[in-house]
Order: sequence, then C-alpha cells, then structure tokens
Amino acid sequence: MKNTAGAIFQAGVAVAVTGVATAHAHLIAPEPYDLLRSSRLGWWVVVVVVAMAGGYGLGLPELPASRRDAALRGLGTTIAAAVVVSLAQLTLAAPLLPRSSLGLLVGVIPVWSVICWNLAADVETWQSRRDQVFLVAEEPDEHAALAYELSGRPERPASVIASLPVPKARLGPDGRARLVEAVSATSASVIVLDTSAQSDDGIVQQVARLHGRGLRVRTLALFYEGWLGKLPLAELARISLLFDIGELHRLRYVRSKRVIDFALGLVGTAALVVALPVVWIGNSLANSGPLFFSQPRVGKDGEVFTIHKFRTMTPSGGDGPAEWTAERDPRITPFGGFLRRSHLDELPQMINVLKGELSIVGPRPEQPHYVADLRDKIPFYDVRHLVRPGLTGWAQVKQGYAADEADALEKLQYDFYYLRRQGLALDLRIIWRTARGVIAGSGR
Repeated sequence: MKNTAGAIFQAGVAVAVTGVATAHAHLIAPEPYDLLRSSRLGWWVVVVVVAMAGGYGLGLPELPASRRDAALRGLGTTIAAAVVVSLAQLTLAAPLLPRSSLGLLVGVIPVWSVICWNLAADVETWQSRRDQVFLVAEEPDEHAALAYELSGRPERPASVIASLPVPKARLGPDGRARLVEAVSATSASVIVLDTSAQSDDGIVQQVARLHGRGLRVRTLALFYEGWLGKLPLAELARISLLFDIGELHRLRYVRSKRVIDFALGLVGTAALVVALPVVWIGNSLANSGPLFFSQPRVGKDGEVFTIHKFRTMTPSGGDGPAEWTAERDPRITPFGGFLRRSHLDELPQMINVLKGELSIVGPRPEQPHYVADLRDKIPFYDVRHLVRPGLTGWAQVKQGYAADEADALEKLQYDFYYLRRQGLALDLRIIWRTARGVIAGSGR
C-alpha cells in the first residue's frame, strides 16, 4: 500500500508539470502556442523525468520524518529539475523553458509532497492495525525481540499484540482449546509459530481451526522473511541448506548477473577516472597520507582477495587487522567523511568488479580474521561465501555497515534472506535502494 502512495506521488508530479506547461502555453505566454507541437515539449518531459527520479531518490513520500522534511525534499526535486534545465540553457545558449513557469512548480511540488507523505503515514498506520500478530513461542523473550524488530523499518508494518508460551497453548487435559480461546479474545489477524509450537500436534490442530476462520498462519522464519526481509538467527542452522541459491542452481541468472556486473563495472571505472584527480587534490590538501586503502577480504568459495578504496581514515601505522568502524569513528578525517557520505570512496572497487572478485550486488565481504572468528561461532556462516560478494547488498540497504560482532550477526540474517531469494529482480531492487541512499547523501 505504501507503494501506492509512491505511485500517486509520481503521478501527481507528472500532472503538476503537465498542468504548468499547459497553463504557460495557453494562459501565461504573451502569444499562446500549441504545446504538443512546440520544441519545449521535450524539455518539459525532461523536467518530469528529473523531478520523478529526484523524488524517488530523496525517498518521497515515505521516508521524510516530518511534514517540513517532506516539503524540503519536494523543494529539492523541483530545484534539481530547474538546475538541469538551466545548465542545458547555458550550454545551448538558448531559452528552453520560461523561468516563471519553473517557479510555479516550487509552490506545487512541495505541497504535493506533504500531501502524499500524510497519505503514506496514514497507510502505514492502517497497515499496522491490520497486521496484528499473535505469537506462540517457547522462549519468553521472543515477544519483546519480535516487537523490537517490527519497531524499525519492516518491509510490511505489523505489531505484536499478544503471545502465549508453548505449554499454555497446548490442548488442556479436558481437550480445552486454550490457544483458540486466547486468540479469539484478541483482534489478531496473523498467528506466528516458533519451531517448538510447530512440532506440537495439539497446537497445530488448534491453529488449523483458526486458519479456517480466516486468520493467516506463519512460521517464525516465514514471518521474518515476509515482514522483516530477513531470516531469524535461531532458524538459520535449520534452513541453511533448504533453499536454492541463484548463483549455484540457475546458470541463466549467473550469466546475466555477470554481464550486468561487467557493464556497470565499466561505467563505474569511467566515473573513477573522472573522480581520481578531484580526490587526489582533496586528499593532498585535507587528508595527508596514501590515496588508496587496500585490505584483504574473503570472497567466493573462501578465496581471499584484496579490496581497494579511497582512504578515508588516518593511516593506522601498523600491519595488523583493522578494527570495526564505528559510527562517527574518530579515525575518519573530514575529507574522508565527505568521501564516505558521497560514496566516492567505493569507486576503486570497480576494478575488483571487472576482475570478477566482486559483484555489484551480494553479501559484503569481511576481513579474514572476522570470518575465522564468526565461522567458529556459527557453523553455517560459510554459506554466505557460496556466492560472489558484492559492492552493495540487501544487508547494506536494510541495516548499513556492521560496526561490531553483534551487527555482523544481524547482517547475516539479511544475507541469508538474499541467498534464499537471489535473482535479478531482487538485485535491481537493491541497486535502486542503494542509488536512493547515494542521492539522499546517507553515508557510513
């Protein structure tokens, strides 16, 4: 439903630009003209495309935190369109579109952004009321854990309204359906069962009755997958081999992915060549030390390769393994912070992409000593190394970069979701979300 709010926003932007263009052609221009036959039509289309792309990149209408934020992001999309047209006018030395008409959009699109933001917020509230979860689990803290997960940015909003431990959900000595009674006393619409609840015949029998009344039923793993876009850590060992992986089982996908990687790698390498002199100058003035940062990482099939980035931190002065990078890490230099926020520091990795060591999309590669440590603690951790690691990935767009071991375990849950659903559709979705983050200026 939130996607509907986004589609309405995009349609409204197109209507607003079309309305302003039509009004100028018939009402504002000193001499009325036929818009469809005018050379200005193509440039108005450019305004529509840039404004729609800018709105998407800035996360309209669902990402703003307030009406003011929504209005500012709407203003940003309008300014982006105006800047593109203005640069084209300067380059071509010709008046392409009237500035007065572009100015009208400054008043229209921000207001429309606020309206659609309200719509998205209302839809999210409605969805939260609709997806009411009743949890049956053996662990008493599973309720709080699931509620915490849903308080973030789930793929589908929901809330945990009640839970019942497995012993109390079983059939009573007299055959009393205690789970049915408990669920019937709530407004639950989704019943979630952990592994222990699924193995109890009496609980399954009661859930079958509730299912017949129209309630949806999910295992804990399937609920995490559908609502949170991840797989629960407690379930990973059970399902680590129970799904196909695109890079192992679908040859057509493997070839298509490599073609896309190579094409985007060439584009990225061209961007690297353009950015290199600018970064070199900035590094020389405000980030003294080596231009590049190289580090061993674990790739496909456990092979170690060297990853390359523009350096963003003060030189370590040692050859030991690097520490986890924390948010607002004091080692990050001011110019390095700019490189991280703009993601320019990632451009040298395009060489790794062309060499086949990295893919554009995949689990983010870790340092060998972290892998060795996590491999000892999680026997199935190496499953993530069955595919080529990525420049970006599902864990990055959902969680960001790991800052400690706990974050690495959290990221693993998203990595397994990616492995389970790996395909071109999900890859393109991740690329779009990454592009949105780059445009919005979110950094590490």
